[in-house]
Formats: sequence, structure tokens, C-alpha cells
Amino acid sequence: MRKLLVLSVIVCTVAHVQAQELRTIELNVPSRERGLSVMAALSQRQSIREYADRQLELQDLSDLLWAAVGINRPESGKRTAPTALNRQEIDVYVCMEEGAYLYDAKSHALKPVAKGDYRGVVAAGQDWVKTAPVVLVIVADVSKYNGEILMPAADAGIVSQNISLFCAGTGLATVPRATMDQAQLRKVLKLKEGQRPILNHPVGYAK
Repeated sequence: MRKLLVLSVIVCTVAHVQAQELRTIELNVPSRERGLSVMAALSQRQSIREYADRQLELQDLSDLLWAAVGINRPESGKRTAPTALNRQEIDVYVCMEEGAYLYDAKSHALKPVAKGDYRGVVAAGQDWVKTAPVVLVIVADVSKYNGEILMPAADAGIVSQNISLFCAGTGLATVPRATMDQAQLRKVLKLKEGQRPILNHPVGYAK
């Protein structure tokens, strides 16, 4: 029993140290004037599965995350994507080559979660996903709806559409996906019991 306790402490300590090796990424102020009109973006929207071998610029990443689920009304803390009863049960995690992060809308920053490249966990056998420099994972906390999935799934779909329209309007490439290694991803992202990965978006520049 003592050995198990010591091993558990070691594992938790290592996981904590690995996350701490990553630094918080302070995002740029969102550029709210960029991009096509809504109708033009809708006409350009398409699913793209091939990405250029190029890292996402910080401004593009900053604007992408704000468009997905950022705070657009600071006085009330409300977001670019609505949620039923304003429960704000949606979180967006960002998987990149160096590690996994949680988007903190309040500080408009990426908070370290786990060091390492976990794009393959999201890919779940679809290797083309790993060629995207950034993979967004949309997670819903269904405990805020007593375990019901309908509204969290609908809210996740709205965030997904925000991502798709932003990419279409700014020349980025993406595709919404539901395939991912759910069990492994829950461990990597250190999700709570009620949190469920719903959708994911590889994002990059088109070839």
C-alpha cells in the first residue's frame, strides 16, 4: 500500500512538472476588423484536410481563439458563442507540437496543460491531422446540465461553426471532426468527470 502511495505521488509530481515546463502564452489583442463579410465567408467555407508546413502566426492563433469562444462583452463576461442559460460549459483546448494548452478567455491566454505532442491522440489514426500546426479540441462540461448532452452538443456545434467561419473569412484551413481517442485525450487534458470532448478542428494554412 505504501509503495502504491509513493508511486502515485511520483506520477502526480511528474505530471505537474511537465505541465510547468510549458509557459503561459499571452495572446495578442484580437483584430476585430479583419476578414471577409459574413456572407463572403459562408461562400468560402469548405473542409480542408491538407496543410502547409508552417506554424500558425500568433496573431492568427489569437484571433482564432477569440472568434471561437472569446469574451466579446467584457462588462458581462459573455462570449462570441452563446450557451444555453449562459452556463458557459464549453472549453477549447489547443494541441500543438510542444504541448497542450487550455484557452483562458478571461485573460485571453493559453494555460499549460501537458508537455508533448498530442495531435496524434486527436488524430486517432487519421495521420493527416498531425500535419496541422494547431488542433483545437472542443470540450463540454455536461455536469452543468445534470449530465444531459443535447445542449452542450449544440453549444459545441456553435463554437465549431465560429471556427469554420473565421478560417473561411481569413484564409485559414480547417475541418470539423468527431473522431479522436476519447479515453486517452481525457487523461492528457486532465479533464474532470463531467467533461467530454465533443469535436475537434485541425487548423493551419492551406497548401
